[in-house]
Amino acid sequence: MAGPGLKRVVGLSLLVLLSACGEKPQVEKDRPRVFVQAVKPAAYAASVTLTGDVQARVQTELSFRVGGKIIQRAVDVGDRVSARQVLAKLDPKDLQTNVDSAQAQVTAEQARVKQSAAAFVRQQKLLPKGYTSQSEFDAAQAALRSSQSALTAAQAQLANAREQLSYTALIADAPGIITARQAEVGQVVQATMPIFSLARDGERDAVFNVYESLLAEAPDDKSVVVSLLGNPAIKTTGTVREITPAVSAQTGTVQVKVTLNGLPEGMQLGSVVSATAKIPGKSAIELPWSALTKNLSDPAVWLVDDDGKAQLRTVTVGRYLTGKVIINDGLKDGEKVIIAGGQLLHPGVKVEIAEDTYKDLAEGVQP
Repeated sequence: MAGPGLKRVVGLSLLVLLSACGEKPQVEKDRPRVFVQAVKPAAYAASVTLTGDVQARVQTELSFRVGGKIIQRAVDVGDRVSARQVLAKLDPKDLQTNVDSAQAQVTAEQARVKQSAAAFVRQQKLLPKGYTSQSEFDAAQAALRSSQSALTAAQAQLANAREQLSYTALIADAPGIITARQAEVGQVVQATMPIFSLARDGERDAVFNVYESLLAEAPDDKSVVVSLLGNPAIKTTGTVREITPAVSAQTGTVQVKVTLNGLPEGMQLGSVVSATAKIPGKSAIELPWSALTKNLSDPAVWLVDDDGKAQLRTVTVGRYLTGKVIINDGLKDGEKVIIAGGQLLHPGVKVEIAEDTYKDLAEGVQP
């Protein structure tokens, strides 16, 4: 009969044997579960809403042609003016003095012409009778011609002085509306310094500042619907007539001018307007925001290769939209992009592709 020690040893042996029989082989670590979307390129045409204002086709900077002190201003911003209307005046004293001096010079030259003409007539009568010499006759004739030339020059100076005096009145050269004022009464201004900005009557343009990238390709349709920003129900149509060839150094934009086909009631000069334009479509791929990650500093996405492994791919983003991005380059048709579950991935890790749709996950449906 076995003793207590033998029983204890046999029991431990049986326990070890049973434990060994209960062991299972080590299972593979769980794979990250991801949601994917197949790449399907499609023609993408973005729409861009621009804001601008209504401007006159022709805008003129009005300035004095002579310098002086402003003594009168007859109009203000927003006033309608007619052609040949006086808008402002300069102090005419100095220029009036020039006119008076030129007038006195003309009077003096007229007296010289009269005197030299009388002397020439006398010489002309005496020469046939032999009472004067040919040299004295020639001298009288030369003196007359010289005085006549001096009179002509004095008359030209008088006309110029009078013209300069007339420039002390700033006159509108066409009907329109004053849109800006750059000087005040009492201010001393130089010639050609802008005093008023005049929006001439006539055709009106809607002017927009557009980023150059939006104009990489010319639009197929140049017709534009322009609406009042404060009341979109007030609208009109127009045609793109001009795109500035240079980018503004201040704003980094180019200017687009749209000729309006008339102004409806409520839309006028200076009104703020908006227009929506379609950018020519190009092949692109639309993905949800969740698919986008980074490869160092460049945008990238995770792909699932044929072996079921995750791979990081750098892409080119064409446009960021609400809830989605437009990929222009870096992906091929049919590739599988991870759109959810890629937070803890690293290149080469095997993943499990979820059968449930990403939409179900977003809506809280349990798989």
